[in-house]
Amino acid sequence: MRKKFTPGKRYAILALSAVMLAGCANSSGTKTTQAETTVSETTESQTEASEVQADGIVKTTAGLIQGTKEDGIYCYLGVPYAEAKERFVPAEEVTPWEGVRVADTYGPMSPQAQISGVDGESSQNGTDNNSQNLNIWTPGVNDGKKRPVMVWLHGGGFSTGSANEEGYDGQALSSSGDVVIVSVNHRLNVFGYLDLSAYGDKYKYSANVGLMDIVDSLKWIQDNIEAFGGDPENVTLFGQSGGGAKVLAMMTSPYAKGLFQKGIVQSGATETMGVKFNTQEFSTALAENILKNLNITPDNIEDIQYVSADDLEKAAAEGLTQTGEQLQIPTWTGDSYAMDWEPVVDGDFLPTDPVTDDSFAEAGKDIPLLIGSNLNEWTGYFESDPVEPTDELTAALKEAYPDKTDLTAEHVDTTLIRLPILKIMAHKADQNGAPVYGYVFTYGNSHHGAEIPYVFDHADENDEEKELASQISQAWINFAKTGVPGTDEMPEWEPYTRDGGATMILDAESKLVHNHDQNLLKILASDYVY
Repeated sequence: MRKKFTPGKRYAILALSAVMLAGCANSSGTKTTQAETTVSETTESQTEASEVQADGIVKTTAGLIQGTKEDGIYCYLGVPYAEAKERFVPAEEVTPWEGVRVADTYGPMSPQAQISGVDGESSQNGTDNNSQNLNIWTPGVNDGKKRPVMVWLHGGGFSTGSANEEGYDGQALSSSGDVVIVSVNHRLNVFGYLDLSAYGDKYKYSANVGLMDIVDSLKWIQDNIEAFGGDPENVTLFGQSGGGAKVLAMMTSPYAKGLFQKGIVQSGATETMGVKFNTQEFSTALAENILKNLNITPDNIEDIQYVSADDLEKAAAEGLTQTGEQLQIPTWTGDSYAMDWEPVVDGDFLPTDPVTDDSFAEAGKDIPLLIGSNLNEWTGYFESDPVEPTDELTAALKEAYPDKTDLTAEHVDTTLIRLPILKIMAHKADQNGAPVYGYVFTYGNSHHGAEIPYVFDHADENDEEKELASQISQAWINFAKTGVPGTDEMPEWEPYTRDGGATMILDAESKLVHNHDQNLLKILASDYVY
C-alpha cells in the first residue's frame, strides 16, 4: 500500500516535535530556559558547609551540584554525565569542578536532523556535540532512601528530539509514584551514528557513539543516583518511538548489561528500526557517500572534525538519500528509498539485531519488558489506499475493538508498528526468560505519541483524562517497582505468550484481552510472520 505524507495532517507530537525548553522553577519561582550552567566559586571550607547545610546540594563524582525545589520535588537540569571532546569518538569522564554547580537550566542537546518522509527544518540553536547531560526529578536527596529509578529516552528516531521537551517533565510522575525520574540527552544522527570505523582505530565505535552515550549515562546513574534518593539496582529504561527503539538497543548490547533491570517500549519499533537496525554494509556505504560529499578522503579524515554542523548535516542528508537509492533501502513509510540514522549491528557493541530469525537478543533475556503501541499511530498522517469493507473485515474490527463503533480499517495501525511489536513480544516470550507484557492504547485519538501525557501524569483536561493518567502512570511505576505492570483498579495484567496473547487495552475502562486482533491482522496483513 503506497502512502503519501500529508503535511496538513501532521500533529506537533512529542515523538518528532521541536524542542520546547520549559524547565523547573528556580528558587524565585521563575522559569529558566537557557542551556547554560553556572558555577559558583567557594572556598573549600565554604563548600563543606554548603554540603551540610544547604537544602538540595548533592555530592556527585565530579563535584557538588545545586538543584531547585517545587511542590516537594527536587529538580536538577543539565547535569553532565560525560564529555565528548571530539566528534565520532566515545565520550570521556566529566572534568571535576570546584565549588557548587547550579543545575537550574537545561543543557545543550545534540545537533538535529530530519527523519525521512517528514517535512520541516531543523534548528541548531542550543545544540552541541558535547550534549551528554541529563535531568533528574526526585522526592528526596541525601535521605538514604532507595527509590526506583525510571530513565526516559526521548523519541525522534535516532535523528532528532531531546530530553528537554516540556512533555517529558518528570515532576508529576516523580511525585505521584515516589520514584526518581531521569531524562537523557545524547548524540543523534550523523554525530551519533556515522560509521568511520574503516578510517582508523580512533573511530572504531563511531557507528554507535550515540548509544554509548546512553551507556555512559547509566554508568553515571550507578555511581551517583543514591545521593539523589534512587536505587542503582532498580533502574527501568522507558522510551517512546525512537526512544523505545533505544531501549531495545540497550537490551541488545552486552555493554549495557547489568546497568538496568527493566525496559518499557512505547510504540518503539518498525520492521527496519527496532526489530532490526542498520547493517555494516549499509553504514559503510553511507559513510563513503557522506565523505565524498564533503571532499574528505582517508588521507584528510581529520578534517571532518572541523566541518560546521550545518554543512555536516547537509552532506549527511544528501548521503542518506544517495545510499538509500543506491542500495534500494525503503524508508520507514515504505513509499520511497532513503536511509535513516540508526545504530549499526557491528558484531561488538551490537552483536545482533534485537530480533533474530529465531530469538530475542540474548543480552535482554533476563530483563522484564512492557511493550505496546497505539490503535491509530500514524494513520491519518498519510494518504493511503482505501481498504474495501467486507462482512469478514467488519466482523473482525468489531471483534478486536467492540467499543470503537466508528472504527474503520484505515484507522487501525497494523503493519507499521503493531505487527513489529507483536514480533518482538512473541520472540521475547519464546526465549523463556523474563516475562513480556503487552498493551494497546486506544483512548480518544490514539495517534503516535498520544499516550505520553498519560504516562507522565500530565493529562488533566477532564476527570476522565485525569483518572486515566493516574492509572497508566501508576501501572508504569508499579512495573518499575516490581517488574509487573498494572494497578488495583485494572484487571490482573498477565504476561504475553503466543498461545495466550494477553494484551491490556488501555482506555477509560481498561481490560485484559487475549489474541483480540488476531483475525483482523490475518485479513489486513495475511503474509506477515511473527
